[in-house]
Amino acid sequence: MISYRRFWDTMRRSGESTYTLTKQHRISSSTLDKLRRDKPLTTTTINDLCRILNCRVEDIMEYIPSEEDQRL
Repeated sequence: MISYRRFWDTMRRSGESTYTLTKQHRISSSTLDKLRRDKPLTTTTINDLCRILNCRVEDIMEYIPSEEDQRL
């Protein structure tokens, strides 16, 4: 599963808030909800978050093996 726990740590360090993400950078509240619930995001959204927070993809998300992962 993809975890966005790192996103919240990176955001705290950046000084950004959910308010500035929605009002200043036009990140939707539904995107923030997806981040909270570790739901899928598009690569365009990941790119936007990296640009806003001036960080790398690894600072936003990580893969954690899970029993709930889809079998291949």
